Amino acid sequence: MLPRLASIRRAALDLLFPCWCLGCAKEGSLICPSCRQKLLEISSPICPRCGMPQADGIICSACSNRHHDIDGIRSPFRFEGVIRQAVLQLKYKNLRAIAEPLAELLGNYLDTHPIPGEVLVPVPLRHRRLRERGYNQSGLLARELGSFVRLPVIADCIIRRKNNPPQTRATSVGERRSNVADAFTCRNHSLQNKEIILIDDVATSGATLNACAATLKAAGVVSVWGLTLAREV
Repeated sequence: MLPRLASIRRAALDLLFPCWCLGCAKEGSLICPSCRQKLLEISSPICPRCGMPQADGIICSACSNRHHDIDGIRSPFRFEGVIRQAVLQLKYKNLRAIAEPLAELLGNYLDTHPIPGEVLVPVPLRHRRLRERGYNQSGLLARELGSFVRLPVIADCIIRRKNNPPQTRATSVGERRSNVADAFTCRNHSLQNKEIILIDDVATSGATLNACAATLKAAGVVSVWGLTLAREV
């Protein structure tokens, strides 16, 4: 019922405010059916831990040589082309309407690539960025995805306890991991014994997702999987 209501709402908005495809500028939808078929997917085989393409499908050398608190990371698309444009528009151009079709793509991915999870938790923004932007793009994706897959969303269980510099300024995996070390904390133990799916827009090194996973597991969470729309490959 909820996906059907979402479709009705989307059709009504399209009628009142026609939109154009981010890929080809064709009127009708933010990502038209033709451009959807051309999205650059991350296909198997992949590393079962970080989700990066891996020819033999076993844990990659980077993962085998590093401690991980997160149980795995999955991303349906490469951070290129239309998906990259969509994420940038969502994050920096206030195009909040793109969250719904992007979440639908995530929902379709989960249908064919299920991962353990009973609660969706978005990765929190830095306080300054949240004030500037007025919204958390990962929170928007989680909320829309929750309606598609019928899972609850808890957006305030993890908080950032320090305004660390943006991850984009870090030049190595080690710097990224150090930058987010001890950056997060849980408000309480309300998610104890739960299986969590962490939602974010893009994965690069996985450092932020891993830091969130460490915080959640310290609060008694059973498992934590990361799900991002895209990842840099």
